[in-house]
Amino acid sequence: MTDNPLLQLDLPGIRKVKSGKVREIFDLGDALLFVASDRISAFDCVMPNGIPRKGEVLTQLSHFWFDRMAPIVPNHCLVLANAPLPPLLLPFADRLRRRTMIVRKAQPLAIECVVRGYLAGSGWKEYRERQTVCGIRLPSGLVESAELPEPIFTPATKAETGHDINIIFDEAAKILGAKVAEHVRTTSLKIYTAAREYARQRGIIIADTKFEFGFFDGELILIDELLTPDSSRFWPADQYRPGGSQPSFDKQFVRDYLETLAWNKTPPAPALPPEVVAKTQAKYLEAYTRLTGTPLES
Repeated sequence: MTDNPLLQLDLPGIRKVKSGKVREIFDLGDALLFVASDRISAFDCVMPNGIPRKGEVLTQLSHFWFDRMAPIVPNHCLVLANAPLPPLLLPFADRLRRRTMIVRKAQPLAIECVVRGYLAGSGWKEYRERQTVCGIRLPSGLVESAELPEPIFTPATKAETGHDINIIFDEAAKILGAKVAEHVRTTSLKIYTAAREYARQRGIIIADTKFEFGFFDGELILIDELLTPDSSRFWPADQYRPGGSQPSFDKQFVRDYLETLAWNKTPPAPALPPEVVAKTQAKYLEAYTRLTGTPLES
């Protein structure tokens, strides 16, 4: 693999607002600059080496979905996916190419808006214990990765570190207000349903996903990323077998490798071997190609 991953980024003269697990956020005055790095995390730890081009996949796939979902809900993007960089950013063009979003300064909501169409992850864990997911009663006898009778909205609180915490809808309504909570639930289910139908035609099951919303000038808009392998579970439809975990288009190779190590899942994380990096990169790129219909430009 010849590509070098982008792991850290500073733009001299442009103030950095935040550095997350993956994204660097810079202040452009009347807008924000989101830059998706190639960092990858597992078990809430950021790996010391990244996945080349991962940030490009996240950014370009988000642009693709934001455009596609615009008839349902507006979003925070101010600049089209392949638009030229503004003059201020041209000195950094080699590092920013295809991994940036210039976005509105929205006020984020205090919850994650999660939609599940299949029983996996924390949803499967809760179901085994109580036959519910976020307080929603589900039919008995479901197995891991089973398709749900209909998609469900399962909000979560945001955590700066560690895992988000699932909450029931009534709790989300207390945090957001009943009207806003109902609005984001309805909108989230519409987006998920449209995306799931589209992706299934291209051989991908979107098992679940999370959305972020915010307010800008009094209007509720989509923010952050949208329907990427980092924010969603993407499963190959032709390999779907309910009753256990599924192959996926994300960092499963990373998790599987780490589970073979005598590592206590606390920092510092171990470096990933080249074959794990290569396999993970291939899955991200394949997801992009399947969903958009074209390979990511080299």
